[in-house]
Amino acid sequence: MRSLKKERLSQMVTDAIKEIIITEELKPGDKLYSENQLTKKLEVSRSSIREAVRILEVTGYVEVHQGKGIFLKDRTAQGASISEWVVNNLELLQEHFEVRLYLEPHAATRVAEKIIGVEIEQLQEIHKRFCEAVESGKITQAISRDSDFHLAIAQITHNRTLSVLMKTMAESLNEGWIASLNTPGRLELTVIEHREILDAISSHDSSRAEQVMRSHLSNAIEDIRTYAKGM
Repeated sequence: MRSLKKERLSQMVTDAIKEIIITEELKPGDKLYSENQLTKKLEVSRSSIREAVRILEVTGYVEVHQGKGIFLKDRTAQGASISEWVVNNLELLQEHFEVRLYLEPHAATRVAEKIIGVEIEQLQEIHKRFCEAVESGKITQAISRDSDFHLAIAQITHNRTLSVLMKTMAESLNEGWIASLNTPGRLELTVIEHREILDAISSHDSSRAEQVMRSHLSNAIEDIRTYAKGM
């Protein structure tokens, strides 16, 4: 297994763990390596492993039993596993979006007021990569690009506290991104909504930026609630 130190971890660690599952021919019910073992095996940080395991848990590859370890699930039931996870963790997801609704509309307002050309280009490039991931059906990569977009907006505020909070949510409390983009139709809607946010910020329309960011986050949690009710 190659070292991942120089790779983009948010895109690669999940696929690397899947590769372990395949190459070692692990079957449903088998125990996967612990977080500490995966950290050493892949030469990445504990937070990167934890983020990848959470993605695999939500998308139905593994289940985590506290104090016992990480176990492989039946991938033929992957769709059911996602919906089951959303239903069982709806309160957690609502908390995730509640916090983001406090932070991100304000961040979008501040960024629209002060963003400069090179930062606009940065956001445009991240949005482009998100769209490419969606078009190619790479959900894990799309989740990463989605969080990149929101984290970049937080960083452009140049508010260190806000940036740290958003980075922590993206890396360690990332259930909202994972669940949202696995909700039917949300990927395509997110492409449109990110474009609206980008256009408002690029136009320095702070009122519009606040509005569309709030709408984007509200739509995401509402789609998750609707999905959960339909299960």
